[in-house]
Amino acid sequence: MDRPDDAASGEIAERITVGEGGAAREIALRRRKSRQRDKAPTIVWLGGYRSDMRGTKAEHLLALAERHDLGYCRFDYSGHGESGGRFEDGTIGRWTAEAAAVLEHLADNRVILAGSSMGAWIALNLMHRKARFGVAAMVKAMLLLAPAPDFTERLILPNLSDEQKAAIETDGRLLVPSDYSEEPDLYTRDLFEDGRDNLVLDGLIDTLCPVTILQGMADPDVPYEHALTLVEHLPHHAVILSLVRDGDHRLSRPQDLDLMGRSLLDLVEAADEMG
Repeated sequence: MDRPDDAASGEIAERITVGEGGAAREIALRRRKSRQRDKAPTIVWLGGYRSDMRGTKAEHLLALAERHDLGYCRFDYSGHGESGGRFEDGTIGRWTAEAAAVLEHLADNRVILAGSSMGAWIALNLMHRKARFGVAAMVKAMLLLAPAPDFTERLILPNLSDEQKAAIETDGRLLVPSDYSEEPDLYTRDLFEDGRDNLVLDGLIDTLCPVTILQGMADPDVPYEHALTLVEHLPHHAVILSLVRDGDHRLSRPQDLDLMGRSLLDLVEAADEMG
């Protein structure tokens, strides 16, 4: 069993409560503070749908934070990994609120968001709905990996049969086979309805900070054209899109992880220049 505090990496395990009453849920997070750099930014990992903070990319970023003495925070959304709550109660708005609560808990005004797949949607939602979530000013840069903003409306619904759509309406849920787990993916009616209330590709997304996007061209889940569409909605001049010709959705091969690390360090440098 892992120790709550990891002396080697400097990570400390914490839990915070988000929501009140029947909506309260415990969110598990692990935080590393820079040991010698007072103004080092904190990288905040936002994982994808059904992923957890112990995944390959999250662990790789911890190692990078150790080598370069950066702050680092990773956490599990409710219904994921070590956090409380039921997965089927999860929605984009609910998980975005949890991400905002984690940022508030960190109380760090130099944050770099690193969002993978659905995590990229959550990162963009934090910036797009600044007044609702109240943490946009903390974010100095964003790294988006195989970003899947608005995936419920743009990537899932168009590929469902009429029977599957009817099942969502009548049963309130739909199970479909997963390419990444023996357990099927669960999509609820609430997930789709709430997704419509949290769309980000319905206008410009003014992040007010540099954004780097890494997208595999062999991604079976998020077509690279989706990343091109996202770029059209980002008005900030410092937007970089890197297409990985043979990259899949996971982007977890050694060469993908190396590109992720190099891209993140470039964003750290940009954040340092912003002061």
